[in-house]
Amino acid sequence: MSKKKNIRISKSDENPETTELLASSVVKVAEAFEKIQKSPLRQRAIVVLLQNGIGAGRITKSQIQLVLDNLPRLKAWYVKEKRER
Repeated sequence: MSKKKNIRISKSDENPETTELLASSVVKVAEAFEKIQKSPLRQRAIVVLLQNGIGAGRITKSQIQLVLDNLPRLKAWYVKEKRER
């Protein structure tokens, strides 16, 4: 499996993020989470893995669960599809 290069965005007043870049990032996160949901991992296992990776003292399982519960709605909340005319 090839390792994908992480995208880094430098934020500054001279170089602000474009709306398209932010929308693309939101769509990618939403699509990636859809793939995770279809994987054999149960959501409880995902929560434990994330908490272990982040650090149990920094974030609670309920906070992670809240984020995971809302990720499927992310795209609908923040990205409007372009209509073809």
